[in-house]
Amino acid sequence: MIGRIAGRIEMRGLDHVLIDVRGVGYVVYCSDRTLQALPAVGEAAALWTELVVREDLLQLFGFLTLVEKEWNRLLTSVQGVGAKASLAILGSLGPEGVSRAIAMGDWNAVKAARGIGPKTAQRIVLELKDKAHGVMAMAEAVPSPAGVVDDVVIPVTRAAPAVRDNAQADALSALANLGYGPGDAAGAVARAAQEQPDADTPALIRAALKLLAPS
Repeated sequence: MIGRIAGRIEMRGLDHVLIDVRGVGYVVYCSDRTLQALPAVGEAAALWTELVVREDLLQLFGFLTLVEKEWNRLLTSVQGVGAKASLAILGSLGPEGVSRAIAMGDWNAVKAARGIGPKTAQRIVLELKDKAHGVMAMAEAVPSPAGVVDDVVIPVTRAAPAVRDNAQADALSALANLGYGPGDAAGAVARAAQEQPDADTPALIRAALKLLAPS
């Protein structure tokens, strides 16, 4: 199993890159978002990978973070969702967007991905609703690909009270959709919001799920 590769980008395609690892070139298929985040040809890069083995084909699929890779694993566990469909969803929504869509039961957001029909989108939301807690709660300590500048300071704007209230309401709704009782959900969201006052909805959901997880 090839779980991660690091090397130099030799070529970029519409849906893949060729990465040279000590003289061996690996073709790695990626989502649109991942391709856009990777550096230029000739520069170093690193990707978490999933190897798909078929009778007549071996394909590597690459992800910038372990969270994205875990979402791919869950998405492809749904009947009718292959690796290419999973990449289309991740490319359209990103890991955060997938978390939000599953938590909120928003199959329309999933349907917006290229090639995903309404029945498939509904199946994804329904089947992953009770399976996605672990991925949603994962701390997103995202390792930057080699060769990508990671010391850029991104300014943070404090959220207005109304925005924070909306985030908490959305998080409560998401936890209710995941089967948590109103009291437990409210307590977890309130504590998460107190610890992370500027958190958006996905961050509140992750923090609340950690608090609700059995110790």
